[in-house]
Amino acid sequence: MSRESSIWVDGVPSLALPLPDRGLDFGDGLFETLLLRRGQLLYSELHLQRLGTGLGLLAFPDCLAAISEQLALVQTQLQEWRWSCAALRLTVTRGQGPRGYAPPLDTTPRIIISANRLHTDSEVMSAPARLITAHTRWGSQPQLAGIKHLNRLEQVLAAREKQSAGADEALMLDQAQRPVSVSAGNLFILLGDTLHTPLLNECGIAGTRRRLVLEQWAPAIGLAVQETQLELAALENADEVFFTSSLLGLRPVSSWEKRSWNDHSVCRQLYARYLAHSL
Repeated sequence: MSRESSIWVDGVPSLALPLPDRGLDFGDGLFETLLLRRGQLLYSELHLQRLGTGLGLLAFPDCLAAISEQLALVQTQLQEWRWSCAALRLTVTRGQGPRGYAPPLDTTPRIIISANRLHTDSEVMSAPARLITAHTRWGSQPQLAGIKHLNRLEQVLAAREKQSAGADEALMLDQAQRPVSVSAGNLFILLGDTLHTPLLNECGIAGTRRRLVLEQWAPAIGLAVQETQLELAALENADEVFFTSSLLGLRPVSSWEKRSWNDHSVCRQLYARYLAHSL
């Protein structure tokens, strides 16, 4: 392993995944993407809360204590290496099991943590993004809506579309052609004096930065915010658009289809709140 990227499997540095593994076989697991800034993991408690929800929905045994311990060990290691900024992926699979879909009754989850060193300035808001609309639609599965399970093919296909189009991000719609998210983040639109984000009761991921905008950052600047079942017309009439993610924080949108936006003042105010609570 280089000092630019490293992987730990069940707390041990490794370059190989023990097989069999139900995460590889069936996508039977969950993951979180965390940002290390100035040697500290940001909002790890929110990531672990969402992970705990997912573990319960998938009927995994409680392994949050072991996950927290291993995250702390990795953070200490990265501090010793003097990594200031890094992207961490925490993956939890159901581990090994017999052939077939049915999970084993006696399960030992496998914990995989990968870290990639970042050299970009995470304290500067990213340039406004150009969006396309992905042809790939979110499938409806209310039982799994909100959690970050390993089955991410819809986002893989949408990300391939944006890559082919030379765009920065791809707007993803549900089966009724309503906005849900971008391929790697949660969507927000400003209509008048109210901020809206799509309701995630059928599909999509409830992001940690989305939660912070809803519960803390928007109220802190006196902005009303609500979860809404949005239509495309709302996006066409938006006064401002941005999206959130663990690694970017918040990123404004400059254009989508025939619409363009030059005013990103609300996003900048929220980004200032993000920095104030992340440094």
